[in-house]
Amino acid sequence: MPDDPIMNRRRFFRAGLRELLEKVQEAMEPLANAMSQFEALEQPRPTAPRPLPVSRPPVIRPPGALPEPQFRQTCTRCGECVRVCPVQCIRVDESGYEGAGYPYIDVEYAACVVCDGLVCMSNCPPGALVPTPLAQIRMGTARWHEYLCLRYNGNDCNICVERCPLGSAAIRLVDNRIEIDERGCIGCGMCQHACPTTPRSIVVVPQSLNDLAQPASDGAADRPG
Repeated sequence: MPDDPIMNRRRFFRAGLRELLEKVQEAMEPLANAMSQFEALEQPRPTAPRPLPVSRPPVIRPPGALPEPQFRQTCTRCGECVRVCPVQCIRVDESGYEGAGYPYIDVEYAACVVCDGLVCMSNCPPGALVPTPLAQIRMGTARWHEYLCLRYNGNDCNICVERCPLGSAAIRLVDNRIEIDERGCIGCGMCQHACPTTPRSIVVVPQSLNDLAQPASDGAADRPG
């Protein structure tokens, strides 16, 4: 039986179409690969974890400072307390590391001399420093480290006692030991600043740490704000 010409034409077209599609597929493969690579580049890359914020050490705030959270809410960082301080012991770190950018006292640089009138308190426009009687000021509390002290090795050093502006109300020598009265110490830092040892054998613990270490009601009557 002779071949059907119509069927032959169909087979011819099918074979031609198959061959064409195969060639198209071969031609599309490089493009498909390129598109896959492009899409991979477009995918959002996993970001590196954000570095943790640098831990800021607690600092000594100027005399009359409100409790730490209130102080930060109230202080406008106007710099007036820095300007009027007669010994320039109040500082502001523009980078925001020390004291989170708010006024603080670095007693290693300069200690509060408890100047007449305590002018920083009376010249604070926003009221972050509250005029406070001297005996009620709480910038921090001094701590004596006996084994670092020159007295531990037989030296009769008593510079910290001599330099304290509050005198025996805050610090005294008792039985050859330095004794600090936490009720009288205001944390001015004069003792630490004058201490001749390295590291210092007497240091001031900022009031913000003292507040964390005791009940909120403890000594509240003695604090401003």
